[in-house]
Amino acid sequence: MKLYCSYLMLACILCKGCCTTTKYFTFEEDAPGTEIGNLSRDLKLDPAEDPETSFKFMQKANSVILMRQVDGLLTVGETIDREQLCHRSPQCLISFDVVAFSKEKFQLIHVEIEVKDINDHSPRFVHNETHLDVSEDAPLNSRFPLEIVVDHDVGDNYVQSYHISHTSHFAVDVSTQEDGIKSAELVLIKTLDRETEEFYTIEVTATDGGTPPKSGSTTVNIRVLDSNDNSPTFEHRSLKVELNEDSPIGSRVLKVHAFDPDAGINGEIVYGFVEGSPTEVTRVFQIDLISGEVTLKDFVDYEKKKSYELHIQASDLGQNSVSSTCRAVVDIVDVNDNAPEITIKPMTSTSDGVAFITEAAAEESFVALISTSDKDSGSNGYVRTTLQGHDHFKLQQAYSNTFMIVTTTTLDRETISEYNLTVISEDLGTPPFKTIKQYTIRITDENDNAPMFSKDVYDVSVVENNIPGSYITSVVARDLDMGKNGKVSYSLVDSKAPDGSPISTFVSVDPLSGSLYSLQSFNFEALKLVEFAVRASDKGSPTLSSTTLIKVHVVDENDNYPYITYPVLRNNSADIPIPLNAQGGYLALRVTARDEDDGANSELRFHVVEGDPELFAINKKTGEIVLKQSLTASCGDVLQIEVSVVDNGREPLSSTATVRFVVTDIGSQEDQVVILLRSKDEETLSFDVWTVMTVAFSGGCALLLVAIAILAVTCQIRRRRRNFGRDGLYGSTPLSKNNAANSNIYSGPNGFLGNEGDSMHHCLYEDKSLDFEEKLFLPCKPFEQTFLWQDEKYCLQRSGTSNTDQLSVKDSGQGDSDFNDSDSDTSGAALKRGLTTFQPVARSSFNSAGYWKGKQHIIPTRNMHVPPGSAYTIGFSPAPIYNTTHINSHTWKGGHNNMLKSSSPLQTFSRTGTLPSYSAHQMRGIKPRAEEQTEPVSTASEIATTF
Repeated sequence: MKLYCSYLMLACILCKGCCTTTKYFTFEEDAPGTEIGNLSRDLKLDPAEDPETSFKFMQKANSVILMRQVDGLLTVGETIDREQLCHRSPQCLISFDVVAFSKEKFQLIHVEIEVKDINDHSPRFVHNETHLDVSEDAPLNSRFPLEIVVDHDVGDNYVQSYHISHTSHFAVDVSTQEDGIKSAELVLIKTLDRETEEFYTIEVTATDGGTPPKSGSTTVNIRVLDSNDNSPTFEHRSLKVELNEDSPIGSRVLKVHAFDPDAGINGEIVYGFVEGSPTEVTRVFQIDLISGEVTLKDFVDYEKKKSYELHIQASDLGQNSVSSTCRAVVDIVDVNDNAPEITIKPMTSTSDGVAFITEAAAEESFVALISTSDKDSGSNGYVRTTLQGHDHFKLQQAYSNTFMIVTTTTLDRETISEYNLTVISEDLGTPPFKTIKQYTIRITDENDNAPMFSKDVYDVSVVENNIPGSYITSVVARDLDMGKNGKVSYSLVDSKAPDGSPISTFVSVDPLSGSLYSLQSFNFEALKLVEFAVRASDKGSPTLSSTTLIKVHVVDENDNYPYITYPVLRNNSADIPIPLNAQGGYLALRVTARDEDDGANSELRFHVVEGDPELFAINKKTGEIVLKQSLTASCGDVLQIEVSVVDNGREPLSSTATVRFVVTDIGSQEDQVVILLRSKDEETLSFDVWTVMTVAFSGGCALLLVAIAILAVTCQIRRRRRNFGRDGLYGSTPLSKNNAANSNIYSGPNGFLGNEGDSMHHCLYEDKSLDFEEKLFLPCKPFEQTFLWQDEKYCLQRSGTSNTDQLSVKDSGQGDSDFNDSDSDTSGAALKRGLTTFQPVARSSFNSAGYWKGKQHIIPTRNMHVPPGSAYTIGFSPAPIYNTTHINSHTWKGGHNNMLKSSSPLQTFSRTGTLPSYSAHQMRGIKPRAEEQTEPVSTASEIATTF
């Protein structure tokens, strides 16, 4: 066993494209098991540092070379016969690719093992004995080719020399052909004489250059023929031609020509191949005996044999003819008749045409090896290879015409699980040949995605008193991985419940479906919220997980009876003392109760279910028990009632208690609480404050819209009435014209208002001739009782239906006039009053004493001054005025005198003080209108006292 060959590593070259080429050599005929080299040692990969280190053939396993997977030890698998493996190739290489995996990285290694030749073959002649005829008149230096010796060895082990046995007439000459084969020729060095010696026997020996050298021999028998004066002579003793490999059968290759000066048959020449020519020559070529034209007998292939050497002889037909030879070399010219070949070897694959790579592979990870080849030569055999399909992969040259498919970025199976690539190889011939091969790369899954819940927080509600084991909700988590990496299971995260017990005693989760179930019956009064986390885990390695928060809100159920907390009950009853002299409205007891439920279930109402309904009343909301009338019982009497407290649940629950009021002589107390009871009618009329505010606001908005509409109509009518005069109150043009028959206190000669028949009946007028920024609105309607107010220039007249009407002149702050404010209102009888209006009267109509200057009567008035602020005070001086309650429109038609005669007796009154607000009016009891009309008006002090 030749172990010395395994320790020599010829080269270890780091090639472009991150591929390492390692070269070894071994000798043929080495015994199986002979070590060739160790990849881990030569590449400095220590398997001890990484137990996962491994080496793997990229190509199909070769029985000639074996490799140990753990460390890459290369050994001879079976005896190698170089001559059978590589024929006569000067260099015999065994090439293959190996993938080394170490430290989570893949490395491509190209291994070349050169098989060295040993001298295991001796030179051998095809025939052990040959015959040769030579004319006695053959000229000196005539050459006679010898049979080509066969030696399968190459290099120095091939034939190096020829030797012949001793003779004085012949010598041997050795020449080397273009394919490296050495041939020998006998050369005539001395003139022959048949009459002297007719036969010669020469032994030819061929010796190789091996150590020790080996040789082979043959015997050449030469017969000397009688003289045929001239031998055929070729025009060219050596020829060289080219032949395209795609030439058809029958194509002319070359033509030789020889001439013989002899006459007759001695000058007639025939051609043929030298006896003993190689069979590959006689199989491919043929020669015409007469013309000497060589034609193609079979197809030639440049890729199989690049040249042929033909030995052609010419002989005449005379006696003792001596032939001459010509050497012709036919070079086969390559044409682009072969398309490139593509071989793809994936790093990991279970099927042809498909490569697999993990999505965890780093950038520039090796995926597959592509080898291209073209049997043509030159530019016809130069191959250009490209990769198409996706920019996540690229080609990277490993060596020569071998490329690696590597990744250009990190991969994600969840985004793209399969890539369909196209490898295109094209040569540079004319026309070019192209080969296209489809290739699929599938991404294998890695556990790189944790399960993700559909929600970060699940809010669910569970009604209390639920049945243990009842369904709560389901959580769902998705894992984008596949297989076991995407299989999700659910579990509870260890935590504590609010009461300190493990959460697993409250709820459980189905590991497969994620359904949550309660393990206990929840009590809202003890536990209102349960928070815990659920974990979703996959089955990958390592396991990935995520959590979500579950909030279980316990919903209250009306499951608790209300109970009375005060007074303290004994045997469900309580004794409460009550003064003997307690009056109606006396607060006898305030009952308090409690309900452990929540919301509407805890809202309580109180009722008296047993007892004297005429003596005691209870506030449904506060539980205050008050006397409805003064006590008439004697000291020591017991007044017993039964009080019920009811919650507001959908199915109400209630509790009752007996309260015994013991009448005691404890005397009247100064600070005793008196509750003013309202009648049922008053309770019905009372509204919630917010309801009143809402209704008031809605009504105000509606009134505002109506006022805007009226103002718009008024402005339109005012423009049409601008042609009226101002002679009366407004200027030189009279406001209206009235006849004497219809004149009255308002429409007489000194009147300032028209009657109902006037054309101004439906209108309001605004005088813009005033110096002040105030507006006077004149309603065209007859009025009754009148009060007068005067300012610096004008007086204001007010009329109404009764002498008890109150006038509110509160300013709303919205820019309205004092008497046209949106906040103005009167007492609670406003809905029953007639129309109240204001009428301006020129100041000139009053005298210096403040009386109105009419024809017959003067009504005394007082000036009204408006102090700053939000309220006004109106003062009236004592003056006679008519009670106009029963005066109708017909009363006025008789003029001033008729009016005075038909009116009721005069009433004088003084009215001062600030007018009460609207709310005060609303709180007062509403007196019948009939009584208000027959009674005199109260004084201001009385009004103030009332409110």
